[in-house]
Amino acid sequence: MKQDAVHQTLRTITDKLTELGIDYAVVDGMALVAHGYNRTTVDVDLLVRPEGLEKIHDQLSGLGYTPPFTGSKNLRDTQTGVRLEFILTGAFPGDGKPKPVAFPDPANVATEIDGVRYVRLNTLIELKLASGITNPGRLRDLADVQELIRVLKLDAGLADQLSPFVKDKYLELVASVGPDDE
Repeated sequence: MKQDAVHQTLRTITDKLTELGIDYAVVDGMALVAHGYNRTTVDVDLLVRPEGLEKIHDQLSGLGYTPPFTGSKNLRDTQTGVRLEFILTGAFPGDGKPKPVAFPDPANVATEIDGVRYVRLNTLIELKLASGITNPGRLRDLADVQELIRVLKLDAGLADQLSPFVKDKYLELVASVGPDDE
C-alpha cells in the first residue's frame, strides 16, 4: 500500500466507515488507481447513502475531520489535510441533471480490493462516461475512461455491461484506442 497522504487518508477513513457500519464505495481517482490506471489524485471521493453521510458527520466531525466550511457535506482530514468528497446515492453525474445513469447504492456496486471497497470497474466507467458526456467541464472523465481502455486493454465486450445512455461513447473510445496506441 502506498504511504502518501492521500493513501493514508483513504485507509483511515475507510477503516472508520467500516467500524461505523456505513456502506461506501471509493469512486473517481482512487478507484481508477485501484483498478489499474495509476493517475495522480489529491482527494478521496466516497459514494455513500444520505443517511450514511449524516452518520459520518455526527460521528466524525471534530474528531480528526472538519468540514471545509459550515454546511459542507465534505470533510477534510485534519492530520493529512486531504479532502474527503462525498457523493450521494441517487445524485446524477456530470451536470447533476436527471438522466438514466445515477450514483448507485454503494452496497450494490462495491468490490473489495486490498481491504477497501471500490466501485466496480463497469460502474466506474459508466459514471465517468455519463459525467463527461453531460458536462463539458468534465472532459477529464472521458479521458480517464480512454486511459482505462488503453491500460487494461478493454474491448467492446464491456459495453454490454453499461447503460445504453453511455454505450455508444464507450464504443467510440474503444475504437479510438487502436493497436498503435499500446
